[in-house]
Amino acid sequence: MTCEDGKVKLADSILSPSQRERALASLAGQDFDVLVIGGGVTGAGTALDAASRGLSVALIEMRDWAAGTSSRSGKLFHGGLRYLEQFNFGLVREALKERSLMLEKLCPHLVRPIEFIYPIEHRVWERAYMSAGLFLYDTIGGAGAVPRHRQLSRKQVLARAPGLSRKGLVGGISFFDAQVDDSRHTLELVRTAAAYGAVAAAALKVTGISHDQTGAVTGAVVKDLEIGSEFHIKAKTVINATGVWTDTLQKMAGGESDFSVQASKGVHILVPRDRINSEVSVFVRAEDSVLFIRTWGAHWLIGTTDTPWDLGLDHPAASATDIEYLLRNVNRVLNVELTADDIDGVYAGLRPLIKGKEGATSDLSREHAVETTVPGFTTIAGGKYTTYRVMAEDAVNAAVVDLEVRGLLQDIPNSETEDILLIGATNLNDAETRLRASGKNFGLSTKGVEHLLGRYGSMVGDITSILKYRPELAQPIAGGGGYLRVEALYAVTHEGALHIDDILTRRTHLSIETPDQGLEAAVEVAQIMGAELGWSQERSAEELMHYQGRVAAELQAHLAVNDSGAMAARNHVQDIRLTKV
Repeated sequence: MTCEDGKVKLADSILSPSQRERALASLAGQDFDVLVIGGGVTGAGTALDAASRGLSVALIEMRDWAAGTSSRSGKLFHGGLRYLEQFNFGLVREALKERSLMLEKLCPHLVRPIEFIYPIEHRVWERAYMSAGLFLYDTIGGAGAVPRHRQLSRKQVLARAPGLSRKGLVGGISFFDAQVDDSRHTLELVRTAAAYGAVAAAALKVTGISHDQTGAVTGAVVKDLEIGSEFHIKAKTVINATGVWTDTLQKMAGGESDFSVQASKGVHILVPRDRINSEVSVFVRAEDSVLFIRTWGAHWLIGTTDTPWDLGLDHPAASATDIEYLLRNVNRVLNVELTADDIDGVYAGLRPLIKGKEGATSDLSREHAVETTVPGFTTIAGGKYTTYRVMAEDAVNAAVVDLEVRGLLQDIPNSETEDILLIGATNLNDAETRLRASGKNFGLSTKGVEHLLGRYGSMVGDITSILKYRPELAQPIAGGGGYLRVEALYAVTHEGALHIDDILTRRTHLSIETPDQGLEAAVEVAQIMGAELGWSQERSAEELMHYQGRVAAELQAHLAVNDSGAMAARNHVQDIRLTKV
């Protein structure tokens, strides 16, 4: 156990290239209590939960940490107002409790309150209806974590959001939720799990599930997608936390499952802040769902769609129809219309919904399910980003029952993750004080200090340690929208980035936050990565060309009318890991 007096050893959380080599050796040579498959938020949370109980844990991911749904979410910790309309009070209560934990204790540097205005068009029934729902939102869970809702007159709404259309507007309601940088949050979960002893490695694809003579699962055969080698990871029990890939792993394990996973596509777009005149975010009803128009740095993040998806899972693509849907619905409440030319970034993600009754995917359950279909194999599926910690606890609890029933382990303690801070939240106040006092000594502006604190929390000491010896890295990345050169280096030395896409899409968000999708920044990032990883000129050129191709493929996909056309265009360039071997 790498925990002393409740504090994790931060050095043990570093995901460096050399750490990956050590992890591969451990994965091939060690017998683990638990193997967690899937490096999204649920898998990372599950690894932390299991490791913090004292179990030996292996955590593997096919591509990069948070490469799937967990970097393509709505980037909110929220209760889900629309679930109140479905009378799903249990889910809302659970989610609001988790929102409170994230804001106030577990990772306050990554999660921030965000204010929304709900514009009202029907003076009596709509205000009464929404007020009743928001009263419950304020009281049934997580009370006090954010300000309560407030009634606004038409004049008050327009004073704060003059960009809203005046047509039909009679007033509004202000309420708060919480925003999160999803991919950075997931990465911190991985690093915190590593600090508690979990052995973590990305770019490992499961090619088979192993069984003993009784049919019990004993681990997995994996292929290292970086070098092509294949080996076996031994484990007493396996937890399948692969999201939309759940059914594929379940088939490998065998047994009969009581549920399957239906993918639903959610698309978001980003437009510059000056395109909508408002100081607060906006929550509006769309044709068949709801839309969040929320602040995201120098942009508005607008979404989402909710449509069934039965095509390839690796690279869901937004089509012209998806983008037009978002523009059409957001323009309904704006006084200056947005067009496709205003869009800087687009991304599409897949929700792993538990398959229920027939109909629209918005009717499928957002609650999660856990089952052990064969001895040694537990699946966790469904749920939402906000409730990942509860999902992880339930998954480990089920795996513990499996281990104890089979007599493999006994007296495993209960979950403690409600009290385990992520590594960037440990000693956070001290780190903030030090950086605010010394930031200028490292060439950091006040804005740069705030930027680093909001992304790394108490780990900013690692950043300044690098800048002490390499002050030139305090300069912004060319075409990098304010991200610093040191962040690209840190992504390699501490955060497991192995390819340009890892940095531009998940360690930063340059692929969606710049009008050129990070193409200019990619040149400098390739230089920094290449110098640290020992890339040849040919390798650097190959990485750069791959990223340029990926951007071109996505832009082409956005011109397609339907999903099949978008997928055909996007699949011209696969994830670099999936094409290397």
